Amino acid sequence: MTNLTNAAARTELLNRLRRAEGQIRGVQRMIEEGENCLKIGQQFSAVRKALDSTYLRMTMCFMEQELDACMQPDESQKAGLDLMLKDMEALLARMG
Repeated sequence: MTNLTNAAARTELLNRLRRAEGQIRGVQRMIEEGENCLKIGQQFSAVRKALDSTYLRMTMCFMEQELDACMQPDESQKAGLDLMLKDMEALLARMG
């Protein structure tokens, strides 16, 4: 599960944001160059999906951190919470 105290998780989220930032710069360039509105709209859609996915990961991270702080689970409970949060993330991702 994503936890921002984990360097690998932070790196993954930052990389996702950098890709979205690059996509946004691409949209700006397309507009400046007078590109077809349909193509620009497709790029907007890709940016939104990237940001939605990153937001979902951040939300799940928050939930994990709050559950850990409130419950202070032992290792067996932690494994169950991790599985539940992973399943919840997958279900929420399908809804978006």
